[in-house]
Amino acid sequence: MAKVESFTLDHTAVKAPYVRLITRETGHKGDVISNFDLRLVQPNTNAIPTAGLHTIEHLLAGYLRDEMDGVIDCSPFGCRTGFHLITWGEQSTEEVAKALKTALHRIAYDTEWKDVQGTDKYSCGNYRDHSLFSAKEWCIDILDKGISKDPFTREVI
Repeated sequence: MAKVESFTLDHTAVKAPYVRLITRETGHKGDVISNFDLRLVQPNTNAIPTAGLHTIEHLLAGYLRDEMDGVIDCSPFGCRTGFHLITWGEQSTEEVAKALKTALHRIAYDTEWKDVQGTDKYSCGNYRDHSLFSAKEWCIDILDKGISKDPFTREVI
């Protein structure tokens, strides 16, 4: 089986919340894709409940695109501690951390239920499993801790 970089990371050594560059890959035509670890809570210590995580996912899908160019996808980790962010180009962890901070602030303080995209059976595969209340509470907690541009040392942006 192919080695996956994320599974070689020492999850006991990281200090969440943080942004970490997992990899950069260059395609056959020279296009660069970057994969970031947006770790919102400390691994093996906490996990965001699925309803809150699901709502954060739907909101980050739009808000991160508002904040930065080149967003391809933002998908939650199965462990519910954060997200993969896939982008075109070579953004820095600081640029991504700033965009994430702004997006989480919007979720925590500016978003109303009517702002959440994909909350009906036509636009979401599990539309009943959302909680804006949970999403807001988790985002406030994450913002209070500060988002680091480094996974091992707290370099809060």
